[in-house]
Amino acid sequence: QVQLVESGGGLVQGGGSMKLTCTLSGGTFSRYSMAWIRQAPGKERDVVASMRWTDGFIYYGHFVKDRFTISRNNAKGAVYLQMNSLKPEDTAVYYCAATTEFISGGVDEYDYWGQGTQVTVSS
Repeated sequence: QVQLVESGGGLVQGGGSMKLTCTLSGGTFSRYSMAWIRQAPGKERDVVASMRWTDGFIYYGHFVKDRFTISRNNAKGAVYLQMNSLKPEDTAVYYCAATTEFISGGVDEYDYWGQGTQVTVSS
């Protein structure tokens, strides 16, 4: 059974940086497309960043604007989200998600989800 566990959330001051980590167990990590998806209170979920396992294609949400970087380490079974120049509007619960299917940037394309980690950016 595939399980995803996120870590690295917390409170950070605006303009600061934070790195989230997600580890996958129960599957062959290198064959999973991975994503970070966030949801702020009262708002829809948004794909922050995703990485397709078949060709390495990377997608970023329009609001990222070169501030965030997604990366993965197949040997460790981990995907990362480095977030720089954080803004109060980045405050949300950040979820790690995975699928073995083809992804095209949609939020509902994932079969497995982590429990989420809270990121709070103060002004």
